[in-house]
Amino acid sequence: MDKQSNLLWTEPFFVHASETDFRSRGKLSFLLDIMQRAADSAVSNLGLSIEKMLEARMGWMVITMKLDIQRMPYPNETLTVHTWSKGTKGALWQRDYRIFDENNVEIAAARSIWALVDMDKRKILRPSALPITVDPYLEDSVGSLPEKVTITDDVIMEEAYKYQVRYSGLDNNGHLNNARYVDLCCDVLTLEEWEESTLRGFHITYTQEATFGEEIVLERSSLTEDGIYVRGRGDNQVFFEACLLF
Repeated sequence: MDKQSNLLWTEPFFVHASETDFRSRGKLSFLLDIMQRAADSAVSNLGLSIEKMLEARMGWMVITMKLDIQRMPYPNETLTVHTWSKGTKGALWQRDYRIFDENNVEIAAARSIWALVDMDKRKILRPSALPITVDPYLEDSVGSLPEKVTITDDVIMEEAYKYQVRYSGLDNNGHLNNARYVDLCCDVLTLEEWEESTLRGFHITYTQEATFGEEIVLERSSLTEDGIYVRGRGDNQVFFEACLLF
């Protein structure tokens, strides 16, 4: 196996019924979850496991992700996630993903920006702080660096509901899990909207980590040309801004 092939990580994931919704389609958060798990496996395969990251008090923080969807998963099928590092730009890491079905047909692809952080100081670390080398894979690219989500002032946002961070939403860094934010976004829609709509993508920018006990006010727009915008905010801060693309 040549070096470039070794830099492309592939991992299968079975779609269980518990990971599907009332329409018997995979939940959007499931796609984010398996991409996150594949990325963890890819870095672990290079010699840096999650356990070693926690011991070093370092963690990964996703900043922006843009996901394009051809179709949502079906229950009882096996998907294969391909992921690779695209290298760094300043202090930021770039990672791409492609998700294939059992017939090797691509059902989704994503571009993402990550930062390596000091878990105690909540400070972004330079790539040189990582104790292993993560070389870029050069044989494929989903696209250019994703831009941050920007909800302009002319988009009318209305409160949908409130959510308080509890045990079930926390990751091993003690913050609300990246994929859980996606569930919060999906919950702003009614069941009728889900029945009448076909999700074609998802775009999110995380601006502030949410910790145990914090309350997030979920706001949404009506359907715009871009999709439905979602914002999660606290009293004096914005946790994330996102767009469900239809």
